[in-house]
Amino acid sequence: MAKALSLVILFSLLCKFTVGTGRATDLSAAINATAPAAAPFALSLRDDEDGGICDLLVTNQGYICEEHTVTTSDGYILSLQRIPVGISGGITPGKRTPVLLQHGVLMDGMTWLLLPPNQSLAFVLADNGYDVWIANSRGTKYSRGHVSLTTDDKDYWNWSWDELVNYDLPATVGYVHNQTGEKLHYIGHSQGTLIALASLSKGLLMDKLRSATLLCPIAYLGQMTSFLARVGVDLFIAKDLYWLDFKEFNPKGIDVANLLHNICNVPGVDCGDLMTAITGQNCCLQSSTVDLFLKYEPQPTSTKNMIHFAQMARRGTLAMYDYDDEYENMNHYGQPSPPEYTMTTIPDDFPLFFSYGGTDTLSDKSDVRILLDVLKGRDDSNGKFMTQYVNNYAHADYVMADAAKEEVYDLVLTFLKLH
Repeated sequence: MAKALSLVILFSLLCKFTVGTGRATDLSAAINATAPAAAPFALSLRDDEDGGICDLLVTNQGYICEEHTVTTSDGYILSLQRIPVGISGGITPGKRTPVLLQHGVLMDGMTWLLLPPNQSLAFVLADNGYDVWIANSRGTKYSRGHVSLTTDDKDYWNWSWDELVNYDLPATVGYVHNQTGEKLHYIGHSQGTLIALASLSKGLLMDKLRSATLLCPIAYLGQMTSFLARVGVDLFIAKDLYWLDFKEFNPKGIDVANLLHNICNVPGVDCGDLMTAITGQNCCLQSSTVDLFLKYEPQPTSTKNMIHFAQMARRGTLAMYDYDDEYENMNHYGQPSPPEYTMTTIPDDFPLFFSYGGTDTLSDKSDVRILLDVLKGRDDSNGKFMTQYVNNYAHADYVMADAAKEEVYDLVLTFLKLH
């Protein structure tokens, strides 16, 4: 357990904290250090954040937006947002193919709405004739409900991404399928790609999905080169037991703030450019987009989820959560070690599109190529297996770069139209 927990720090940093670094430069300035200045686009930022995502970021752009909820079979109440038509209306909502967007760890559905409407993937899809649905994983701001637990209960946080595979994803996909009567396209970023790959490897949801688009795909993490992640491994092994006391992992909390403060005081660590140190050198972020990100993100997750990612990074494997106790593993899995997710069991003819960046140090190109090598030999006729490599893109570019539409999303649209 100690070895696994030492990598928890990586994911606390993954989505750019909103706390001070303990130095003269605060986080917003640190992240913006390399982001070019730009005139803010026309988006009303509200001081009160009690409204849902539709109210905050969609309807004020002139789009129709609906708030939905779905309850998982283990009792979590998740929010979804629907953009049924584009800005110009067009085809009636019932005739449009649904697309489900799934965010990464420590983020929520706002991931897809951070850029101007002509550049944000959610709006681009709606304007191109798709019925857009935005998912929000358990524990994030608008998905903190439960039928019997509150977020103050430790049991509320007793989950990792295994539960997102087994409960959240089936609930959201099933809900969209039932509401629309149509099979849907799936698009995920980071953790959103991981849960899709794991689900597909188990043969789940195949009757409800048309395709999967995976941006910054995560399956293997053993080659990850994020500098601050490796510093965290060396620095925080002795604090593992301390972290076990905290079931909710909140990037805005004082405990994570203190942890980041300690890391930033390690000789050789430059917290003046956190974005690059964490995600790799993003090429194309505007300061206005980063400011919008910092207004709404990052989001909480469970400490157990972070431990699970840590296990992946230390071991280079893709397996279910390891309780580091043979008895507990037997109790949960019927075997002394956790079962692995086998990528080769993903049906050969299921359409997949992968896009990954050359400077991404989280979804490192070496790890992605391990995944692609495992999947080699798949049926690539009629665009069923497509890959894209963007040499100068890092992790955040895929959802925040000002040229993401031209560099990535236009090819995503081409892929979707084939299926």
